[in-house]
Amino acid sequence: RLTHFYEEYQPDKVDSVPAMLEKYAGKEDKLFLALVKKYGPEPEDPYYADSDDDDEGLEGGIEGMNLADKKKRRGAAAKKANVVDTRVIIQKIARNRRKAVTTVVGMDTIPDIKLKDVSKAFSKRFAGSSSVKDLPSGKKEIIIQGDHMDDVAAMIVDKFKVPADAVFLDIDGNFIPFKK
Repeated sequence: RLTHFYEEYQPDKVDSVPAMLEKYAGKEDKLFLALVKKYGPEPEDPYYADSDDDDEGLEGGIEGMNLADKKKRRGAAAKKANVVDTRVIIQKIARNRRKAVTTVVGMDTIPDIKLKDVSKAFSKRFAGSSSVKDLPSGKKEIIIQGDHMDDVAAMIVDKFKVPADAVFLDIDGNFIPFKK
């Protein structure tokens, strides 16, 4: 199969086929996907080209074909709802001696909630600064000035309709489920 591919597209690489097969042993599908992407469609296999299965429906001509046999889908398909594992983790991080910040990670997994609006609601409720920050893992966290772990958890459950069993408090490295 690889030999036929290189005979069609790169005849000078036919000699390197055994080394290529050894290099991609067990990953032949990925190799062929990359080759098709680079060179074009895979040449027909001569062993399968002789089969007569392809033109069974053409014996009767166009009259023998029925358009009702083919299912037609018209219009826009309904959007599928993505099931997301919702887990909100709230933790307190000490800054200087008595200063602390509360971080909320996982609010981006809750559908139909904008993190900027959540941050603004926290700012108003706790009369302090709060902001949205990108984490290196690609997630986002909300940072709230002050130690407000329990109040933030209660607000997330009440105002943003997050189930209480999806909210966890990080106390000294232990994730404790929030209880109202």
